[in-house]
Amino acid sequence: MDLTIVWESLPRLLGGAVLTLEITFLSLLAGFCLAVPVAVARLSHRRILWMPAYGYMLYFRGTPLLVQLFLVYYGSGQFQPFLDQAGVWFLFREAYFCAVLTLTLNTAAYTAEILRGAIVAVPRGEIEAARSLGMSGLLLYRRIIFPKAFRLALPAYTNEAIFLLQATSLVSIITLLDLTGVARIIVARSFEPYKLYITVALIYLAITYLVAFVARRAERRLSAHLRERPVQSIAGAAGR
Repeated sequence: MDLTIVWESLPRLLGGAVLTLEITFLSLLAGFCLAVPVAVARLSHRRILWMPAYGYMLYFRGTPLLVQLFLVYYGSGQFQPFLDQAGVWFLFREAYFCAVLTLTLNTAAYTAEILRGAIVAVPRGEIEAARSLGMSGLLLYRRIIFPKAFRLALPAYTNEAIFLLQATSLVSIITLLDLTGVARIIVARSFEPYKLYITVALIYLAITYLVAFVARRAERRLSAHLRERPVQSIAGAAGR
């Protein structure tokens, strides 16, 4: 099999992979920052807080990401006068901003649901013990609930990060030259879809494996206190 086209295209594909990682990182960072208050609002007993949070999560989890991307990128043009007055039209003109904004809003909805479930899963005994020591409000969340919830949410959040990484392939539809976008252009010129798309798949697979590996290491580090001590060390300690 002649792999010349693959070797010649590899620098451009890796350049597209850099953009893919950049969009993924920015969307995850902004999405996580947005998801935390949304998750807390969703758990509130006040309708003015939980109803907007529920509606937001329902919409972005219940509609296709591609439709959301089209609405932000193509639909924002219908509100150009308003966006001009607000001074943000120059942002919505850029495909890059629209892609990051859409992915941020989408992943924030999923992450908020993950965090909501993790917060609910925090043992009530730990919360009651903290309250008996005088903790409440933000201090309770910061010292007890959030650290425990983040550890519980890490496996599911890793899956969300991997999904978002793969979902960035959709941004090529709005002219961004990410990994998939670069591959589409090269395929259109070379008529070699099989070799190039397999190469793209392998690059995505390598990145996904790296993300999963880092997440596993982080999970093991955060849960080190839950792992059993080696039998040898226990026996050695008992013999002293």
